Amino acid sequence: MTNFLLTPLIAFLVYGLAVSAVSGLGRLFAAKGRKSQFKSEPYASGEDYDPIPAAPGYRQFFVIALFFAVLHLGVIMVGSSDLSSVTVVYLLGLILALVALILG
Repeated sequence: MTNFLLTPLIAFLVYGLAVSAVSGLGRLFAAKGRKSQFKSEPYASGEDYDPIPAAPGYRQFFVIALFFAVLHLGVIMVGSSDLSSVTVVYLLGLILALVALILG
């Protein structure tokens, strides 16, 4: 019986039913509010809506992502090594790479 429940189709259906039940309970217990014009406004915190969308940059995200990628791969390499002299050189290179990323 447990193997039957773990098949992907049955597990998906059970999960879908559970999500539907929780969502239905949430709607049942949610507070009812009055309709107003401000609920349908695109921005509702007191400021005017800016029709020109901002273009966020991803430069900071990529620097942080590269920092963590280098850091995690370095930990894997050092953790799986035998702490020889080559490992010390690798660690120094890793530290220099991370300092270069931090300083820009």
